Amino acid sequence: MLDQMDWDLLDNGLEGSMEDPPPLSDIPQVQPSTTDISEHEFSCHCCYDILVNPTTLTCGHNFCRHCLALWWESSHKNECPECREKWEGFPKVNILLRDATDKLFSEVVQRRRAEITTNPKITRSLLAFQRHGDNLSRTKTNQHKGAGFFFSGVITALLSVACVVLVYHWSSGVVEQHDPLISKPVSRWTPEEVVSWLGHLGPWAQLYREPFQHENVNGRLLLMLGDEELLKPPYNIENPTHRRAVLAELDRVKTLGVKPPQNLWEYKAANAGKSLFLLYALKRSPRLTIFYLYLFDYSETFLPFLHTCCPAITHIEQSVESSFLNSQLDPNSRQWAVFLVKYLLFPYQLIAEFAWDWLAIHYCTSRFIIVNTMLLSVLEGCALWRLWTRAAIRTLPHKMWNHLWKMLSQGFVFAFLWPFIPQFVCNCLFYWALYFSPIINIDLVVQQLMHPETQAL
Repeated sequence: MLDQMDWDLLDNGLEGSMEDPPPLSDIPQVQPSTTDISEHEFSCHCCYDILVNPTTLTCGHNFCRHCLALWWESSHKNECPECREKWEGFPKVNILLRDATDKLFSEVVQRRRAEITTNPKITRSLLAFQRHGDNLSRTKTNQHKGAGFFFSGVITALLSVACVVLVYHWSSGVVEQHDPLISKPVSRWTPEEVVSWLGHLGPWAQLYREPFQHENVNGRLLLMLGDEELLKPPYNIENPTHRRAVLAELDRVKTLGVKPPQNLWEYKAANAGKSLFLLYALKRSPRLTIFYLYLFDYSETFLPFLHTCCPAITHIEQSVESSFLNSQLDPNSRQWAVFLVKYLLFPYQLIAEFAWDWLAIHYCTSRFIIVNTMLLSVLEGCALWRLWTRAAIRTLPHKMWNHLWKMLSQGFVFAFLWPFIPQFVCNCLFYWALYFSPIINIDLVVQQLMHPETQAL
């Protein structure tokens, strides 16, 4: 037990402990001292000097950035020079450590930076190292954008297999149903083939099938017929509109030497290389391609194209044969005006309108082409929008030259090399461009719309 003296001592100790503490100003402050900081703690383990632009790796080790660049360039390895652990991503400058070394060892750091800038080998290594990092970041960005790239690759592989199967199926003649007269010279036509040719002119031509059958008019005799022969017996085509329509189509047959194609499959059968060229060229450069048709393929291709896209105004009471006759004549001024506006501003609309009418019997094919023209219009609009930026304007001459070179090389391949390419390969290219380009262009449109400059629109 505690006696009285012990209780007195305890009370005095408690009272002393309850006194007010001294003010903070009277307490001596401990000042940090730089004398405890050694240069070894801020030195690079490659050059054993003060760190300049210290770069921290995944493992935690720090090196001068130029030392790391020299190591990467010589070893071609993404690993730590000290512990050999591979770093992830692209190393960046440790800003906190850089500011600390700049303040503590400013004179040494400034001297070393001056030496680095005057050394061409180090400068070249730093530039190569930075380009490597830019490529890595660009690749990473594309990977983030594109789960789409993986998706596109899978779709492309599947479509390639489907294309081979479909081409094999179509090459057997299941789809490509066409008239053999498009490739048989008119001078070799039989009387039955002449009647078949007459029947495709329209319902009104059925009135004159019997005289042609009775007279056994073959191809050679057909080429000798004129306006007077058609007016007199035994043909008796007294209707002037009917007679002019027959003569107009007969002039086309004489010019071509065969029956003019009436749909895509007949055109492909008669002009294999040209159809493949047009299919790719209209997608890449519709304006140049249409201008090429005007200069070098006016009667066979350009004229039907213009009449289909920009038909002449017909009255309700106008007969079918008169409409057929108008489609064989040169366009009027109104047709040219409408065509030029669409040609300059909306070239893909011309292709869509042509597919709508010329491929009406092939519902799926015409719809595929129309969808593809819509996608190509969006891609062209995105490209024109990007031209407003300075960077795009500076690179415009280079892009135009690349585009011209692609067109010339493509034209050379299709014009001179296609006869030596197997027909199966030509069919693969043809059906790929016709049916599967819209699927590929969907991915391109999504990428363009996700582009930052396009999103600003």
